[in-house]
Amino acid sequence: MYRKVIISLFVIVLLLSGCTRETEEGKIKKVISSIQAAAESKRILAVLEHLSKDYRDPQGNDYEGIKGLLSFYFFKHQAVHVYIPAIDIAVTGYTATAAFDAVLTGRPADGSGGTIIPESLGVYRFDVSLKREGDQWKVLSAKWELSGEGGPVPPPAR
Repeated sequence: MYRKVIISLFVIVLLLSGCTRETEEGKIKKVISSIQAAAESKRILAVLEHLSKDYRDPQGNDYEGIKGLLSFYFFKHQAVHVYIPAIDIAVTGYTATAAFDAVLTGRPADGSGGTIIPESLGVYRFDVSLKREGDQWKVLSAKWELSGEGGPVPPPAR
Protein backbone atom coordinates (compact mmCIF):
# COMPACT_ATOMS: atom_id res chain seq x y z
CA MET A 1 0.00 0.00 0.00
CA TYR A 2 2.74 2.46 1.01
CA ARG A 3 4.63 1.66 -2.19
CA LYS A 4 1.54 2.35 -4.36
CA VAL A 5 1.07 5.75 -2.69
CA ILE A 6 4.71 6.69 -3.32
CA ILE A 7 4.53 5.57 -6.95
CA SER A 8 1.23 7.45 -7.43
CA LEU A 9 2.74 10.63 -5.96
CA PHE A 10 5.80 10.25 -8.19
CA VAL A 11 3.60 9.88 -11.29
CA ILE A 12 1.52 12.93 -10.30
CA VAL A 13 4.67 15.02 -9.81
CA LEU A 14 5.95 13.95 -13.23
CA LEU A 15 2.64 14.80 -14.88
CA LEU A 16 2.42 18.18 -13.20
CA SER A 17 5.99 19.07 -14.15
CA GLY A 18 5.08 18.35 -17.78
CA CYS A 19 2.10 20.71 -17.53
CA THR A 20 4.25 23.68 -16.60
CA ARG A 21 6.21 23.66 -19.85
CA GLU A 22 6.68 27.22 -21.07
CA THR A 23 4.91 28.15 -24.29
CA GLU A 24 6.61 29.97 -27.16
CA GLU A 25 4.33 32.93 -26.45
CA GLY A 26 5.57 32.93 -22.86
CA LYS A 27 9.18 32.89 -24.03
CA ILE A 28 8.54 35.85 -26.34
CA LYS A 29 6.79 37.76 -23.55
CA LYS A 30 9.91 37.19 -21.42
CA VAL A 31 12.09 38.62 -24.24
CA ILE A 32 9.95 41.77 -24.40
CA SER A 33 9.94 42.07 -20.59
CA SER A 34 13.72 41.64 -20.50
CA ILE A 35 14.15 44.40 -23.09
CA GLN A 36 11.81 46.59 -21.05
CA ALA A 37 13.79 46.02 -17.84
CA ALA A 38 17.13 46.56 -19.60
CA ALA A 39 15.88 49.83 -21.10
CA GLU A 40 14.70 51.08 -17.71
CA SER A 41 18.12 50.32 -16.22
CA LYS A 42 19.78 51.83 -19.33
CA ARG A 43 21.81 48.69 -20.11
CA ILE A 44 22.45 48.82 -23.84
CA LEU A 45 24.18 45.44 -24.09
CA ALA A 46 21.32 43.76 -22.20
CA VAL A 47 18.87 45.16 -24.78
CA LEU A 48 21.09 44.19 -27.71
CA GLU A 49 21.43 40.57 -26.57
CA HIS A 50 17.79 40.14 -27.58
CA LEU A 51 18.31 41.55 -31.09
CA SER A 52 19.32 39.45 -34.06
CA LYS A 53 22.55 40.49 -35.76
CA ASP A 54 20.35 40.51 -38.91
CA TYR A 55 18.13 43.23 -37.41
CA ARG A 56 16.67 45.71 -39.94
CA ASP A 57 13.66 47.97 -39.48
CA PRO A 58 11.48 50.22 -41.67
CA GLN A 59 13.02 53.29 -40.02
CA GLY A 60 16.34 52.40 -41.68
CA ASN A 61 18.12 51.07 -38.58
CA ASP A 62 20.25 47.97 -38.41
CA TYR A 63 21.78 46.36 -35.29
CA GLU A 64 24.45 49.08 -34.99
CA GLY A 65 21.87 51.80 -35.66
CA ILE A 66 19.75 50.62 -32.73
CA LYS A 67 22.87 50.58 -30.57
CA GLY A 68 23.46 54.24 -31.47
CA LEU A 69 19.81 55.15 -30.95
CA LEU A 70 19.81 53.59 -27.48
CA SER A 71 23.07 55.36 -26.60
CA PHE A 72 21.57 58.69 -27.63
CA TYR A 73 18.37 58.27 -25.61
CA PHE A 74 20.08 56.83 -22.55
CA PHE A 75 22.61 59.68 -22.56
CA LYS A 76 19.86 62.27 -23.02
CA HIS A 77 17.65 60.93 -20.20
CA GLN A 78 18.69 60.44 -16.59
CA ALA A 79 15.75 58.11 -16.06
CA VAL A 80 13.79 56.05 -18.57
CA HIS A 81 10.53 54.30 -17.76
CA VAL A 82 8.62 51.86 -19.95
CA TYR A 83 5.11 50.60 -19.22
CA ILE A 84 3.61 47.86 -21.41
CA PRO A 85 0.07 46.95 -20.35
CA ALA A 86 -0.48 44.02 -22.76
CA ILE A 87 1.26 42.18 -25.60
CA ASP A 88 -0.43 40.40 -28.52
CA ILE A 89 1.78 37.56 -29.73
CA ALA A 90 1.39 35.29 -32.76
CA VAL A 91 3.81 32.43 -33.43
CA THR A 92 4.16 30.70 -36.81
CA GLY A 93 6.91 28.10 -36.77
CA TYR A 94 10.27 29.82 -36.38
CA THR A 95 8.90 33.35 -36.69
CA ALA A 96 6.63 35.43 -34.50
CA THR A 97 5.12 38.86 -34.14
CA ALA A 98 4.45 40.89 -31.02
CA ALA A 99 2.25 43.98 -31.04
CA PHE A 100 1.89 46.29 -28.07
CA ASP A 101 1.52 49.84 -26.88
CA ALA A 102 4.23 51.21 -24.62
CA VAL A 103 4.15 54.32 -22.49
CA LEU A 104 7.66 55.79 -22.54
CA THR A 105 8.76 58.54 -20.18
CA GLY A 106 12.10 60.15 -19.52
CA ARG A 107 13.69 62.71 -17.23
CA PRO A 108 16.51 64.86 -18.64
CA ALA A 109 20.09 63.92 -17.81
CA ASP A 110 21.03 67.53 -17.02
CA GLY A 111 18.78 67.50 -13.95
CA SER A 112 16.44 70.17 -15.30
CA GLY A 113 12.76 69.66 -14.85
CA GLY A 114 10.92 68.13 -11.94
CA THR A 115 11.40 64.71 -10.49
CA ILE A 116 7.71 63.82 -10.74
CA ILE A 117 6.67 65.06 -14.18
CA PRO A 118 8.78 63.57 -16.97
CA GLU A 119 10.40 65.73 -19.64
CA SER A 120 9.12 63.47 -22.35
CA LEU A 121 6.07 61.29 -22.46
CA GLY A 122 4.64 59.31 -25.32
CA VAL A 123 2.51 56.32 -26.09
CA TYR A 124 4.04 54.35 -28.93
CA ARG A 125 2.64 51.47 -30.94
CA PHE A 126 5.23 48.73 -31.53
CA ASP A 127 5.02 45.97 -34.12
CA VAL A 128 7.91 43.59 -33.57
CA SER A 129 9.03 40.65 -35.71
CA LEU A 130 11.03 37.89 -34.06
CA LYS A 131 12.79 34.79 -35.27
CA ARG A 132 14.04 31.73 -33.52
CA GLU A 133 17.83 31.53 -33.40
CA GLY A 134 18.86 28.26 -31.80
CA ASP A 135 16.76 27.98 -28.66
CA GLN A 136 16.20 31.74 -28.27
CA TRP A 137 13.81 34.26 -29.77
CA LYS A 138 15.54 37.33 -31.22
CA VAL A 139 14.05 40.59 -32.46
CA LEU A 140 14.49 40.74 -36.23
CA SER A 141 12.69 44.03 -36.86
CA ALA A 142 10.57 46.59 -35.05
CA LYS A 143 8.31 49.33 -36.29
CA TRP A 144 7.14 52.01 -33.91
CA GLU A 145 5.01 55.09 -34.19
CA LEU A 146 3.58 57.63 -31.83
CA SER A 147 0.01 56.54 -31.12
CA GLY A 148 -2.53 58.79 -32.74
CA GLU A 149 -0.03 60.31 -35.14
CA GLY A 150 -0.36 57.71 -37.88
CA GLY A 151 3.24 57.89 -38.99
CA PRO A 152 6.62 56.62 -37.92
CA VAL A 153 8.60 58.55 -35.35
CA PRO A 154 11.52 60.31 -37.03
CA PRO A 155 15.01 59.47 -35.82
CA PRO A 156 16.48 61.98 -33.35
CA ALA A 157 18.63 64.82 -34.63
CA ARG A 158 22.26 64.11 -33.88
